[in-house]
Amino acid sequence: MVTDDEREQHVAALRGLLYLACPDSPAIAITVTAEAIAQHTEEVTGTPVPQAAHLNELKRPSIVDPLNLVDADLAGATLAHVDLAYANLKGASLRAADLTGADLTRADLTGADLTGAHLRSAHLRYARLPRLDLSGADLSGADLSGADLSGVTLSGADLTGANLSEGFLEGASLAGADVTDADLTDARLSGARLEHTIGVRLPAGATWDLDTRWPADLALLAAEVSVELRPGVYLLPSDDARDRSGTARP
Repeated sequence: MVTDDEREQHVAALRGLLYLACPDSPAIAITVTAEAIAQHTEEVTGTPVPQAAHLNELKRPSIVDPLNLVDADLAGATLAHVDLAYANLKGASLRAADLTGADLTRADLTGADLTGAHLRSAHLRYARLPRLDLSGADLSGADLSGADLSGVTLSGADLTGANLSEGFLEGASLAGADVTDADLTDARLSGARLEHTIGVRLPAGATWDLDTRWPADLALLAAEVSVELRPGVYLLPSDDARDRSGTARP
């Protein structure tokens, strides 16, 4: 017999599949359909939704014809390794969704709810995630190069080994986040809060300003090696910063 918890997991997985397969369908129709299918499930299969294995066979979205998932309810959906490149996910609920290894290249996640989402090794190159709350998120190994992370809260997030090169981190808060072995080359760090971030190194080519908060043992070094681009805005030289930077741990 299928338990209520297992049926709810089926509904979440089916809802994700139906949103991807029928993005133009009304949200209520997708939810009702997913619930109806799950209601008649008599036994638990090896995987909640075997069809999910074929999601990558969908027509590849593009910048010309992006997948429209605005305000979609994808909470708890199984979306691991799914192709969501260029997708419009503004305001979408992705709470506790499994996005492990998903391709979200240039996706627009403005206003989306990613609370508890699994983003390990996700591809978020040039994605838009401004001002999102990603506290405690697992972004280890994720590719966030060139992503808009301005004003994002990353408190306690796992960013070990993540690619944040050329990322827009203006005003971002990384209190308690772990950036060990993360690549922040050429990142924009004006106003970023890094004073309690784990594993911070002075990133080559990064820009920062007087509102940037470095860990105490890097603040003087950052001021010493940087070049002032314009009043109050500084650039960390590539060679000097990489050679002389230390690693900070609170």
